[in-house]
Amino acid sequence: MDEKIKWTNLTQQEIVEGLKVHGITVSVTVVEKLFKKHGYVKRQAQKNQTTGITKNRNEQFKNLAKITEEYELQGNIIISMDTKKKEFIGNLYPSGTLYATETVTTFDHDFFSLADGKIVPYGIYDVQNNRGYLTLGTSKNTSEFACEAIKLWWINYGMSLYPQAHSILIKCDDEGGSNNSNYYIFKSDLQKLVNELNMEINIAHYPPYTSKYNPIEHRLFFQVARACQGVIFPSIELVKELMEKPHTKTGLSVVVNVLDKVYKTGRKVVEGFKETLKIIFDEYLPKWNYRGVPKIE
Repeated sequence: MDEKIKWTNLTQQEIVEGLKVHGITVSVTVVEKLFKKHGYVKRQAQKNQTTGITKNRNEQFKNLAKITEEYELQGNIIISMDTKKKEFIGNLYPSGTLYATETVTTFDHDFFSLADGKIVPYGIYDVQNNRGYLTLGTSKNTSEFACEAIKLWWINYGMSLYPQAHSILIKCDDEGGSNNSNYYIFKSDLQKLVNELNMEINIAHYPPYTSKYNPIEHRLFFQVARACQGVIFPSIELVKELMEKPHTKTGLSVVVNVLDKVYKTGRKVVEGFKETLKIIFDEYLPKWNYRGVPKIE
């Protein structure tokens, strides 16, 4: 018995014409009913197959669950952070659709040189309070920018929400970005940050290829993307306005601030930093789990 055909890209009319060649006459309606009878429906491919197998993947997920439980019991802070994709200011083509009274036109090519500027949204999601904080940078996604976004969140919001806390757990990705676990410059900037805030910061990375499990991705960025879909951004003010819009039935609210500051790329750690590193690596899976502890002079 032949294996069942799993898919076809023929239209119903093409199937009717093809059957005629074999002396079978049916209508499009009959073909449609046969499709339904045998379970053929239009489907879109789903991105559900893991592209990479990472050693200790499951172990790190168990470790993340354990650390999260500890922070919840201690009444300490749990946040999730990441950088959302860049947005460009100018008449460039946006993804998505929206209701409009007239045709929306953009440049026929998405050359970034045609943009009037770019926005780098750095996000912090407060897991306990279901609140999102976005810092819109106008420069580069660097570790210095990431740490400054954390600093501004803590000074403006975090310290008043958690006056008794003595440690912050930050869940983040391990793929690229400014806070990659392989970047010593991030660890250097992290140490400066904890010294300045006088607050311990515990970093826990999700394994590679698992960024979709990071809470900020599906609880904040998904809602922000929906609010911005199909919109052309003539100004950073409109970006800010739209990204503050998301409100869900579960109580999500979003605060957005603009950080108009230039950040240098290609920075290196100071000579001897690795030898005098103050970052404390966990004994278990140290690559993905480490702490910045305030340095006592």
